[in-house]
Amino acid sequence: MSQSVRVIDRLRTEARKIAARQPKPDFYKDFPDEVAESAEKFQADATVQRLYGFVKDAIDNDFGHGMDHAWKVALDAGALLAIEGRSADFSAGFIVERIRMAHCAGLLHDIRRKQKNHARQGSIYARKVLAEYPFSKAEISDICMAIASHEAFKESMEEASTPSGRLLSACLYDSDKFRFGPDNFTHMVWDMVEAANISLDRFISLYPRGIEFLRKIKDTFRTPTGRKYGPQFIDIGLAIGEELYAYMTEELNLSV
Repeated sequence: MSQSVRVIDRLRTEARKIAARQPKPDFYKDFPDEVAESAEKFQADATVQRLYGFVKDAIDNDFGHGMDHAWKVALDAGALLAIEGRSADFSAGFIVERIRMAHCAGLLHDIRRKQKNHARQGSIYARKVLAEYPFSKAEISDICMAIASHEAFKESMEEASTPSGRLLSACLYDSDKFRFGPDNFTHMVWDMVEAANISLDRFISLYPRGIEFLRKIKDTFRTPTGRKYGPQFIDIGLAIGEELYAYMTEELNLSV
């Protein structure tokens, strides 16, 4: 094992220790019923479970956006849809259908992560995959538009034509950006470093830019619930990042 790899392993271990000391995001404390509902529906829905099996076989479990990431995004997107759907007075049956769509959008959103313009490419691929599933053309379009517009600071394809379609897109986006909180430092960063074979020097040089990206994410949440709770996810991530920075510079004497 090279010195660079050993140091990165130490940083990953330290980042996870720091993350374990952080508070749980209030989103999970304030909406336990919707979080549980999303998880239960995810497990019970035959369509979602069929797609889960497909994605598990098709997605690369590296680059920081593998199956674990897709699963978490799907679950939180479903919870957000339940919260926002009820706030918008959608019917109970319609919310159930939209939670299923949120789960499917979450599972598929990074299916083309390694390709250039992965959100656009993912939406194109998802449309082909979902043609074999029990969704209407309009539902498939809503799922694919949500996937196409889930990147931050990127202009997306045309917007969904209905409020429910726009809500699906917003829920997927916010759930994906929740992951840039604690998850960013427990798994995503290190998976990307390993998959891309990033050297220690390169990692150090990119670190300030990564922290700045997190700060900018705070202002991009799209749903009312995301705008209220999303910034805390990012703040927790920033707290981990800042403490890890101190460890890098003070304990390991690395120049950042």
